[in-house]
Amino acid sequence: MKILSIETSCDETAAAIVEWFDHQATVLANTVSSQASLHAKWGGVVPDLASREHIKNIVPVVTETLERARLSPADIDLIAVTAGPGLMPALVIGVSAAKTLALLWDKPLIGIQHLEGHIYANFLSSPNFQFSISNFQSSSNVSISKSAEQAGDLFPLLALVVSGAHTELVFMQKHFQYEVLGETQDDASGEAFDKVARMLGLPYPGGPEIAHRADAFRESHSSENIKALTEKFPRPMLSVDNFDFSFSGLKTAVLYSLKKETPETLKDEAFVASVCHAFQEAAVDVLVGKTKKALTLYSPVTFVIAGGVSANVRLRNQLRNLIDSEFPDTKFLTPEFTYSLDNAAMIGIAAALRYEHMDETARNRLLEAHLTLEPDANLPLQNLL
Repeated sequence: MKILSIETSCDETAAAIVEWFDHQATVLANTVSSQASLHAKWGGVVPDLASREHIKNIVPVVTETLERARLSPADIDLIAVTAGPGLMPALVIGVSAAKTLALLWDKPLIGIQHLEGHIYANFLSSPNFQFSISNFQSSSNVSISKSAEQAGDLFPLLALVVSGAHTELVFMQKHFQYEVLGETQDDASGEAFDKVARMLGLPYPGGPEIAHRADAFRESHSSENIKALTEKFPRPMLSVDNFDFSFSGLKTAVLYSLKKETPETLKDEAFVASVCHAFQEAAVDVLVGKTKKALTLYSPVTFVIAGGVSANVRLRNQLRNLIDSEFPDTKFLTPEFTYSLDNAAMIGIAAALRYEHMDETARNRLLEAHLTLEPDANLPLQNLL
């Protein structure tokens, strides 16, 4: 089965073709057109501008994807699209394009939840993963092909979802069964990175800019010299006995700290790097600390990170250290950096698995989805019972 997938939830116009064969996904083509330079002068994504850019890009991106995969519309078996959550003006373009193609090509159409795609992007990272899902009602297993070292269960699974709009800990007993353990009560982690970057006069997107300066600062200073600086900012809700997050207070602490400095200091590259380091350490400590609590209580077989902030190397390394030192029996999967940010391949693999779990009646309904599918800016993770 060959799946054409489309993603336009924010400021990336993306399309991919994923081949699903023998319970294994192969990405035949993955195209992403970024709008980062367009939105940089505004310091963030402007929804109407994003929508207009999606209108310009969607046909060329889909066309290029088909060409790169050397396929024609007749070769496509299923169309998948991000139905939400996201910016409504952006979602409308992707969903409208997918509905139009499904109608013109007479193909089934399936809507996929954006965060679900990010979670399943972890399985695009490991080409040796092969899913055995013949019995969906039981806990699904993942078997690794002969080239891998060993086979093992995939579930239960814990996911840390970290992006510009979401910060959540999600627990899964099996495929498409989600329990949100905790989520941010205000700003998401990625949003906090972007806002702090704006305070420091750094270009958009702010997350990579902060990470680059923070990592360089840490590498150029001894641990003794930066210990006090590392503890400069608070770790909101870290000691609270739940799995919720808060980054608004951390962002405000950075703002008040900067207000005490002179204009000359704020322009000093070394000072900016030190603030980037202190902020990143505080944010990562909160994410790792909350994850540790969830790992301790739920003892998952597998732990994954998902979303744009999962590309942060410091976060990945600290989580890896945590797993290796305190939870050695838990498998830690991370998406390839290509699939950490918004992309359509992740939508394709989620669609493949959802389609495989459907009965014939549900699959037949997808042939009429071009009439019924609508975008939802607040679409929740949906359990498939």
